[in-house]
Amino acid sequence: MERILVIDDSPVQANLLKSILDDTYDVTTVHTAESGLHYAKSGDYSLILLDVIMPSINGFELLALLQKDFSTQHIPVILITSLSDFQNEERGLTLGAVDYISKPFHPMVVKARVNTHIKLYQYRVQIERQATLDQLTGVANRRHYNAVSLERWQDAVRLNVPFSICMMDIDKFKVYNDTFGHMAGDQVIASVAAAASARLQRATDFFARYGGEEFVAIILGSTAADAFEHMRGIRRAVEELRIPHSEAVSPWVTVSLGGVTLFPGPKDSYDTHLKIADTMLYDAKRFGRNQVVWYSDKMDFWREHK
Repeated sequence: MERILVIDDSPVQANLLKSILDDTYDVTTVHTAESGLHYAKSGDYSLILLDVIMPSINGFELLALLQKDFSTQHIPVILITSLSDFQNEERGLTLGAVDYISKPFHPMVVKARVNTHIKLYQYRVQIERQATLDQLTGVANRRHYNAVSLERWQDAVRLNVPFSICMMDIDKFKVYNDTFGHMAGDQVIASVAAAASARLQRATDFFARYGGEEFVAIILGSTAADAFEHMRGIRRAVEELRIPHSEAVSPWVTVSLGGVTLFPGPKDSYDTHLKIADTMLYDAKRFGRNQVVWYSDKMDFWREHK
């Protein structure tokens, strides 16, 4: 059920809107601009109904605050008003409102306009989600990774917590493709992505397809030893899929992983440490594949001996 936030200083008017909509939506009502801003930031709302005439901070001023805040600027806002002059309507639309509903309320009009903007919001969210996902695997794509990786890096610098980067590659994938065909190869990529992403579900984890048969994972807050063990679990999970490989390579499809953990500082470079993770991946392949090689900024080195 989509969530709607009603911000109106009149409990009577707010409850009337709630009664019109709560058979279809999860409606929350608040009666001050300050509490409205707090709820909008802390909740997952698909639409805000905002009264224009309120004490302290009026609807136009609150709308401007909502549009400036990164956490709320994506939420569509319908203004609720008894003001019917052109100048106020133009002001609201210019500030970013998507529509107006006039007082007194007509339930069918309220429902129709709210339904329209909820559907538009759902469509926009779907399009934005598709733009960030790899179509074959359903995990994050390279474009989304490029944005998130820098955000997580900056979070680690600000919070002074460990940051781990891991590169993962399907072993001898070209041989697999040549043996079983590209359609089977695509299925292997999707299966490996599913096995890995299932083990990277924490809020501090991020997993993406880097390109081809290569993937990248980011972990925030874990020690090097913990990150290394976590990746060992992913390696085992892929091997336990028991997807037959070419007999000339190995019994099953496997992956190699390489990574690095550090406490990044303001002068450190993300790209430099991504290259270190890639070097660790190269070493994992050089040492025989189907293993994890890890490095930390404390000069510690881990290698999974199989």
